[in-house]
Amino acid sequence: MAVLPGAGDAGWLRRLLPMALGLLAITIGTVAGWDRALNELLVSPPPFIRVLLGTAAGLLGLVLVARASERLGEASGPATLVRSVRIVFLAVAAFAAAAGWFLASPLPIIAGLVIAGIDVLETSFLLLVTAVRADPGT
Repeated sequence: MAVLPGAGDAGWLRRLLPMALGLLAITIGTVAGWDRALNELLVSPPPFIRVLLGTAAGLLGLVLVARASERLGEASGPATLVRSVRIVFLAVAAFAAAAGWFLASPLPIIAGLVIAGIDVLETSFLLLVTAVRADPGT
């Protein structure tokens, strides 16, 4: 059986925590998509607050795109590349949430949650696979 580098309890927790957070985001997005009251709650803040939320999410998306482009330029291995692609998809999720708040529509906000959750879950799994394959003892 392959042993992960740093595979102590803290090592496993550090690797599995993002997967749990991804599942949590998918669950919240799914519940929010089915619950009409929660949909209304997402877009019910006053217009000024929605503009602030949309602007913050849009700025976060721009920062994430800039960070991803830096990391893609210096990608030194599969794990770095996977992390860079994760950041790109998180930027897409932030832009979706921004659109939802600007349009006062819950659908893009929920889509952003699901995009972020699936991305974090998937890339965490890929990072786990690359860590196992990089282990010289296998």
